[in-house]
Amino acid sequence: MNRAIVAIDVGTTKICTLVGELDEADNLCVVGVGVAPSHGLTKGVVVNVEEASKSIATSIEKAERVSGYTIEAAYVGLAGKHISSLNSRGVVAVGRGERYITEDDVQRAIEAAQAIAVPHNREIVHILPRSYTLDGQEGVRDPVGMMGFRLEVEAHVVTGATASMRNLVQCVENSGVAVNDLILQPLASSEAVLTPEERETGVVLADAGGGTTDVAIFVQGSILHSVVLPVGGNNVTNDIAVGLRTPYATAEELKIKHGLALPEMVDANETIDVTAFGEGTAQSVSRRQLCEIIEARAEEMIALVQNEIVRSGYEGLLPAGLVLTGGTAELQGFRELAREILQLPVRVGRAHGVGGLVDAVGSPAYATAVGLLLWGKHHGASEKIIEEQGNRWNDIYQRFRKILRAFLPS
Repeated sequence: MNRAIVAIDVGTTKICTLVGELDEADNLCVVGVGVAPSHGLTKGVVVNVEEASKSIATSIEKAERVSGYTIEAAYVGLAGKHISSLNSRGVVAVGRGERYITEDDVQRAIEAAQAIAVPHNREIVHILPRSYTLDGQEGVRDPVGMMGFRLEVEAHVVTGATASMRNLVQCVENSGVAVNDLILQPLASSEAVLTPEERETGVVLADAGGGTTDVAIFVQGSILHSVVLPVGGNNVTNDIAVGLRTPYATAEELKIKHGLALPEMVDANETIDVTAFGEGTAQSVSRRQLCEIIEARAEEMIALVQNEIVRSGYEGLLPAGLVLTGGTAELQGFRELAREILQLPVRVGRAHGVGGLVDAVGSPAYATAVGLLLWGKHHGASEKIIEEQGNRWNDIYQRFRKILRAFLPS
């Protein structure tokens, strides 16, 4: 049986399913890719279960055909404006005679940090230890095996709306796929695009997708601050559609082919042909006008990221700067505009750490999906999540037997 991992990135504009195999040397290779247009989601949240389920099922089926496997379970990315986070502390006493810290002590400290007031309609998604303090000694990375009397942990706690998360799980399960775990999307993206040095010195990750921009700030090797902003590339497209009075599909095409977030770099006399609503023929409009519309929304997105940097308390203390990823990161001039506004180093992050179909997932738009695979490799359990296509009919037969047995008298 092959060791394999499956990831499903449920985005506002696309659903991406990846199948990865782990070889004997623990190298991860992408062997299946399935991408389908996303329907039934708004800003990363399910608003129509039936449509979202169909989109996810289509993506899964494509990945199965390419990889030759039947997908049974997957790691699923989680985003949406309902996500929030905070930092919490937990303290425990080490009471045994020798007073050496064990895994149980660490777990008790993490559970103490989890004891926060969570509204009844929200659930904890992640509890991520940032650092430990042992008998007043701060900055301890791994206290197991050390001697001490009082163990304190600082943890980053991520919560989400229960209904939104359960709707997402339901959509995946409607396709016959179990959810191994829900992973915060910027956390997954960080696995794919950030280097250990960037995490250690201080860096901001901004995953700019279609419906949301996921922000995570890392300092001293661990996550300090995370948030999902309800603005993304779709807002840019919508602005173009309104400003130039064009259909949405035409606006998206204009953004990709002629868009630039720095209008001063465009010749004032340059024009492009645009088909407006109610017009049978194309009309010429100024390309600079198009770029000014894009610049206005891009500046807003960057300003929102800047606000989160200020909120974190680490303004001016992030020497590794900003790493942009997600589909919107490929917008021409976006990186340069971010560097100009934030006065920080800015680079576009592309997924690394995998082999196989790397050409198919090399775009920043696939950073989250690749990151989910890497998360499963580094943090997930070794449960069986896919099986060979040849066992499909046996699997169907066994499921049929279970269903039939349920209706038989005992």
